Amino acid sequence: MKAMIVYESMFGNTRIVAEAIAEGLRETMEVVLLPVSDAPESTADVDLLIAGAPTHVHGLSRPASRMEAGQWADDPDKHLTLEPNAQGIGMREWVESCVDVAPRFAAFDTRADIAKMLSGSAGAKIDKSLRSLGSTRLQGPESFLVNKATHLEGGEAARARDWGEGLGIALLIAQRMGHTGATAG
Repeated sequence: MKAMIVYESMFGNTRIVAEAIAEGLRETMEVVLLPVSDAPESTADVDLLIAGAPTHVHGLSRPASRMEAGQWADDPDKHLTLEPNAQGIGMREWVESCVDVAPRFAAFDTRADIAKMLSGSAGAKIDKSLRSLGSTRLQGPESFLVNKATHLEGGEAARARDWGEGLGIALLIAQRMGHTGATAG
């Protein structure tokens, strides 16, 4: 089995989460980890697509919000470093360019450590977009939290690793049962 993790990251938090998910998944399958700028338009050759992005203005980033992230990184008081290609293509544009998607997917995001109803969820937007392209959700979207200083909360990378391991197990079970239906999540 093979999984592909595609992520968008502004300040490194979503990349760290994606790397941790990949570590957990490697217990059960081959994993390809790609920033969204390097992702192919077709992921039909993998068994599982995992896509993640930071939550911007209640959903996925836009060119204007990516530019604003660059301005935040320019502020020395914020102690943030912009990821390479952070202001390039985002998850929203990549999903819109996809021609074929993996048969199963899972979505995740990084978001502020506040109620989801206040922050929104990029993962929920990714989930909806990938379902509309015909892929089947393996598990519901997962959020990993950042603090007010825009740094990943303690324990979130370990939780991401465990989530990745769980995704691998869920895919094995789904394939052994011989169905493509989504699991609860």
